[in-house]
Amino acid sequence: KRKRAKNLIPQMSISETQASLLKEIGSSLDNGLTRDEASKRRQEDGSFNVVSPPVDCPAWICCLLPCIKSIPSMKAFRQIQPEDAEVLREGKWIRYDAASLVRGDIIKLEEGDIVPADCVILTMEEDEMLVDVKTVTGEDKPRSIQILDGFAPPIKLFYGGLVLQGSGQAVVWSSK
Repeated sequence: KRKRAKNLIPQMSISETQASLLKEIGSSLDNGLTRDEASKRRQEDGSFNVVSPPVDCPAWICCLLPCIKSIPSMKAFRQIQPEDAEVLREGKWIRYDAASLVRGDIIKLEEGDIVPADCVILTMEEDEMLVDVKTVTGEDKPRSIQILDGFAPPIKLFYGGLVLQGSGQAVVWSSK
């Protein structure tokens, strides 16, 4: 597996916009969600953080027609599926199945990570973060996120983007 950065991200201040987003979502930058709150939200949402493949057919058809898995869009889809994520639960960073993320989870994003859910940037470790979102939005150039006036801008990132450079924390705003 790839090398992970240090466990603690230095805390930087968040903007009023980010603070109100955290309040609206009912989450905390310092502690994240409790296990109970995450379970409750997962039950209320009634689903997991999973995106359907471009060719969504019953499993038995894929067994009979394995060529479906070779379609270019299916190959690309498999490449952008995150396996896991680092999540702040009750003040501790844990590795968690990306499909189990819920709205309000605080996640750590680092170089080489696939963005595990739709999220909003809260803090950054460096002055710039580059995220390739071409497979998600079709943008030709990676998204450049830069510190402005001492704050990380509340930029939305989408499930399947690839962090090319930098690291930081984000809050999951949608897990569907």
